[in-house]
Amino acid sequence: MRYQITGKQIDIGEALQTHVQTELGSVIDKYAQRPTDAIVVFSKSAHEFICESTVHLSTGLTAQAKAKATEIYAAFDACGEKMDKQLRRYKRRLKNHHQDRSRPVELSGASSYILAAEGSEDEPDSLAPVIVAEMQTKIPSLSVGEAVMQMELTGAPVLVFKNEKGGGVNVVYKREDGNVGWIDPATST
Repeated sequence: MRYQITGKQIDIGEALQTHVQTELGSVIDKYAQRPTDAIVVFSKSAHEFICESTVHLSTGLTAQAKAKATEIYAAFDACGEKMDKQLRRYKRRLKNHHQDRSRPVELSGASSYILAAEGSEDEPDSLAPVIVAEMQTKIPSLSVGEAVMQMELTGAPVLVFKNEKGGGVNVVYKREDGNVGWIDPATST
C-alpha cells in the first residue's frame, strides 16, 4: 500500500510518518484486504492540529476521516479511531461487495465547475453564471447500494454516479429527515 503523508505549512517528522504508517496500516488490514493507497494530511488551525485521512480501496470505494486535537499525535489517533469505526461499521457490506464485484469500479471522466457566488444586489447583465474554476473529476460506475455506502463512507451529502444497471447518471443524497434520496432519470414517467 502506498502512503502519502504531508503537512500543510507544518513539518512532519520521520517519527510521525512511521507512527501513521504503523497505526493506519493495522486499522486497514483488519477490515480491508486490498487497499491501494492512503493520503494523510496534517494542518494547523489556531491552537489545534487537524488530521484528514483518505483511504482508497481496490474496489473503487473511498473511506475518509477527519479529527482535531491540541497535539498532532492525538489528532491522528482520533482520526484513526474514526477510520476504524467507519470500516468496522461497514465491514460486512464491504465484504459482500468484494464478493459480488469481480472487477474494480469503472471511472468516467467529467468536468467540474466552481461558480462565483452572487455577491451584489444589482440585477445581473446576463443569466450566465461566472465560472471561477474548472477541474476534472471522476464519476464511478456503481450499484445504488454501493453508491449509498460510498456516500456514507466519505461523509458526503450527495454522490453522483453512473448506475451499473441502467447505465445513466444517478444521484443519491442525504435528506433532512435522515433518509437517503435517490434520483434516477431513467425511471421518470
